[in-house]
Amino acid sequence: MTRFVSLETRDIRFPTSVGLHGSDAMNPAPDYSAAYVVITTDAGDGHEGHGFVFTTGRGNDIQTVAIRALSSWVVSRDVEETLQTLGDLGRELTGDAQLRWLGPEKGVVHMAAGAVLNALWDLRAKRADQPLWKLLSGLSPEEIVDLVDLRYLSDALTRDEALGILRRAEPGRAARTARLLSTGYPAYTSTPGWLGYDDEKLARLSVEAVEDGFRFIKLKVGRDLEEDVRRMAIARAAVGPDIAIAVDANQRWEVAEAIDWINRLSEFDPYWIEEPTSPDDVLGHAAIRAGVAPVLVATGEHVANRVVFKQMLAAGSLDILQIDATRVGGVNENIAILLLAAKFGVRVCPHAGGVGLCELVRHLSMFDLVAVSGSTEGRVIEYVDHLHEHFLDPAVLQRGHYLAPTMPGFSSQMHPSTLEDYQFPDGRVWTTQGKS
Repeated sequence: MTRFVSLETRDIRFPTSVGLHGSDAMNPAPDYSAAYVVITTDAGDGHEGHGFVFTTGRGNDIQTVAIRALSSWVVSRDVEETLQTLGDLGRELTGDAQLRWLGPEKGVVHMAAGAVLNALWDLRAKRADQPLWKLLSGLSPEEIVDLVDLRYLSDALTRDEALGILRRAEPGRAARTARLLSTGYPAYTSTPGWLGYDDEKLARLSVEAVEDGFRFIKLKVGRDLEEDVRRMAIARAAVGPDIAIAVDANQRWEVAEAIDWINRLSEFDPYWIEEPTSPDDVLGHAAIRAGVAPVLVATGEHVANRVVFKQMLAAGSLDILQIDATRVGGVNENIAILLLAAKFGVRVCPHAGGVGLCELVRHLSMFDLVAVSGSTEGRVIEYVDHLHEHFLDPAVLQRGHYLAPTMPGFSSQMHPSTLEDYQFPDGRVWTTQGKS
C-alpha cells in the first residue's frame, strides 16, 4: 500500500509591479504570486502533485499557511483510494464541521482546499500518463457527477439533469477531441490593456495582438472616465472595427456608475464589461446587465463558490461566466460550475490573468468542450503573455488559439530553479531587489 508522505508549501512571488504588468483600477501595482504546494508519496515512481493559489503579493504568506494547515487531511492516506475518490475528499475538506466556520466555502481556506485538490488531480493525471483535460474527458458521466458536490444546487441542477447534460455530449467526444488537437481552443488577450501601460504601448501591443491572430482583446478601465475614452479610441483605431474589445473594471464601480460609464464608452462598441461591481452583488449585476445592453456582462474570477454562481445564473446577472482555476474549491467545484452554465445555456470564458492561470484553466475549458458543452462558439480563454517560462508545461498559442497540452498532469508544476529564485522573501530575485 502506497501512502502520501508529505505536503510542502512555498511562498512564490514575481515582481511584476516593476513593469506594471497586471495593473488595473483596483490593483495598481500587483506582484503576481503563487501559494504553492507539492504533495509526495512513497510510491517510488517519481510522481508528485503540484498545485497553487494565485494572489497578487501581500497575503500570499497567509494563503500558504492555510494550505499547509490541510496537510493532515492528506498525509498518511492511501494514495490509490484517495485519487480514485477525489469527490469524496473534496466534500470532506469543504464540509468539515470546524473548517466551515471559517467560510463556509469561501476565502482563504476554501482556496487552500482547492489548491490541495488541484495538486491531487495533477498527481492522478501524471500517474495515468494523461493531461488532465483528457483524463477528465474520458470519465463516464456517472464518474464525473460523483466528483461534484450538489449540496445547495438541487433547485437549479439535479443529479439527473447533470447526467443528462453529460450523456448528451458523450457521442461526440472523440470527434471534438480530434478537432481540439488539430485546431486548439480560441483565445483572447489582455496583454495590451494594463492600465500602467502608456498610449504608445497600448497601440503597439493591440496591433501586435491582431498580427498574432487574436480577434479579441481586453482593456482595463475604471480609473478615470476621460482616460478610458482616450484609451478605447486608441485601441479601436489600432485594431479596426472587426476586432472585439472587451473592458474590465475589476469591481471598481457602484451600480449606477457602471451603467453610466459603460454607456459613455458605447461609441467604441465594447463587447463585454467584466466585473463592473462587487462580485457578491447578484442583483447589482442584473441591474447593470439591463442597463448596458447590448454590451454583455461577464464576471466570475472573484465569485466565491458554485452557490453564488447558481444565484447569478438564476437571476440573469451575467451573459458570460468566467471560471477561475484557483478561486473556488479546485477542479471538483469548477466542474459543478461548468455543469450549471450548461444547464442555463450560458457561455464560459475563463479568467486567466495571473501566474499559471493560463496553464491550468485551458484544461478545464478543453474538458468542457469535449465532455460538457460540446462547443467553442462564442467562447474564448483569456491569455496574458507573462511568466509562462516558469512552468514545465507552459501554455502555447498558435494564431490566437491555445494548443491542447499533451504532457501528463495539470500543467501546474514550476521549474525547481523558479521555486528557489522567486521564493519570498529569501530567494535570489527578492534578495537582489531588496523588496519587502
